[in-house]
Amino acid sequence: MFDKFGNMSTDNLNITTLPHWSFGDSPQMADELVGLVIDGKKRATCTALHWHLDKPAYPVGSLQVIADGQNRPRCVIQNTAQFIIRFCDVDEKLARQEGEGDLSLDFWRTAHQEFFERFGIFDDKMWLLFETFDVIKILDTP
Repeated sequence: MFDKFGNMSTDNLNITTLPHWSFGDSPQMADELVGLVIDGKKRATCTALHWHLDKPAYPVGSLQVIADGQNRPRCVIQNTAQFIIRFCDVDEKLARQEGEGDLSLDFWRTAHQEFFERFGIFDDKMWLLFETFDVIKILDTP
């Protein structure tokens, strides 16, 4: 997986052994968000922290396959950082890293509040797991 210089080589990467998942809560949202990743705009994501009580987050440094809304693998990412933050404490810089909408904090707050409200869990003081990542490989799926 690494070349002789310690750089990650993706030539022989076996994606079938990696965890697969999609962003969002619908095929349309999954397509939109993975598109932002592929376009280089989205380099972060967040989830409700309590969602990880039964299923721990993937560790920093781990590789994951991001799928589109039809569950087709589109890219491989590697977590670069994770931290816990309250919804109300997310700032412009973090919102911009998510790459959504006009990149503003106002857009981020509105979109994420609507998302969490669909699950009946929104609270502006709720804890989030915020994760940053790099794209390791874009896959040849249409």
